[in-house]
Formats: sequence, structure tokens, C-alpha cells
Amino acid sequence: MQRALDSTDIVAQLDAEGYAVLPRAFAPDQARELAAQVDTLKSLHRVSLNSIDLGLGNMLRFASKLPAPWATWRDALYRGLAPVANHWNEALGVKYRYPAELEAFLLLNREAGQTQPLSHLNRLGAGDYLALHQSNEGDHVFPLQVVALLSEPGKDFHGGEFVLTEQRPRMQSRPMVLPLGLGDMAIISTAKKPFKGGKGFYRVNLKHAISRVHRGERIGVELSFHDAP
Repeated sequence: MQRALDSTDIVAQLDAEGYAVLPRAFAPDQARELAAQVDTLKSLHRVSLNSIDLGLGNMLRFASKLPAPWATWRDALYRGLAPVANHWNEALGVKYRYPAELEAFLLLNREAGQTQPLSHLNRLGAGDYLALHQSNEGDHVFPLQVVALLSEPGKDFHGGEFVLTEQRPRMQSRPMVLPLGLGDMAIISTAKKPFKGGKGFYRVNLKHAISRVHRGERIGVELSFHDAP
């Protein structure tokens, strides 16, 4: 990755919108090398999105121990985002605090029976899409996750926009399209985030999806910091 986390800027974006885009987190050549792992990384577990009622296309799940360089990056990202997660819990009056290091948090996952890896590459061809969803099952859920685009819009594929929806109490859902380019990364809310209203903070609910790919092939990645039951 080319840039470090600017925690002040990221907190402001996440508090306001539930996401923060980091342009050119990966150099173009690096992004394409990472995309090639869908064919070369033998430890990936291929899952049809249709088989789990999440759309059309393929999810290629990493094993419990992520390969290089993903494992190093996920550790560093967690370290930078744990204070943000704790800031959100404090705002919502939640006593739970996340450990400073990812391994300590994953140990809590394992003790609670959360052993199913969620981090994955996704591969969508013409007609494929990823349906609106959240990855928030289990007692230990990290409120943030990371997505990145490893293909170039308008060249490698058309369509396939990354979409977030936000639902506030007694209000219509608000859709948001994240303008991701080749090598761009975004930090997004896993499911819920605090929003400051006139009477203090309350929870808003977010889901994410990838719209239908019209032509070509779109390859992306989702890094989660917790595992599923």
C-alpha cells in the first residue's frame, strides 16, 4: 500500500458518511498483481454467490491465515482502526473496547466459536452482482471493514459500482455510490455506526453491494477483521 492512514481525516469521513475512500492505496501494477491471485493462489476457497443467495459471480475466500501481503496489511489496518471502533462504542455508550492488536481480537473470536474467515477476493463477470448485505454475525464483530478495487473501471469492466445504503430511524434509505478506481481502497462500516442527532448519538444501519457488471470482469477484495460463527 502506498499511503498510511490519516486517522483524523478518516474519523471525520467515517463519522459523517460511514465510509472513507483512500485513493491509490495500491499502485496500478500492484493492484493487477493482486487481482491475478484469483487464478494463482491455491489456498482460496471458491464460493458461488448464487449458492449463498448473495447474487451472481464468485467469492474466493482466504484461509484463516491470510497469505502475504494481505496478512501484514490487515494487521496494520486493524491497528489504525481500533481507536476509531472504540470511539464509536464510546459515542454509543457501549462498554466493549477492542484490543489494540488484531491477534488478540481474533483470539476472542475463536473462544466464541467464530472461526469462519470472511475476508475474500470477489470476481464478477458480465451479468454478475453482489447483493446488499452485512457481515455482522457473532458476538465479536468489528464495526469497520476494508474494500479495494483491483480492476480498472471503463477498461477492464463497465458497471459494477460499489454501493452503500444507510437507514436512519423513520427515514428513507440513503444510497451512496463510492467512486472507486483501480487501486483505490475504502474503509466502510460493517453494519452500524453512530450518528449525532439533536438529542445525542444514535445508531444508523448500513449495507453494501456491488451493482451488476455490464461488460468485462471486475475483481475486488474485502478484508474483514472478525470471523463468522
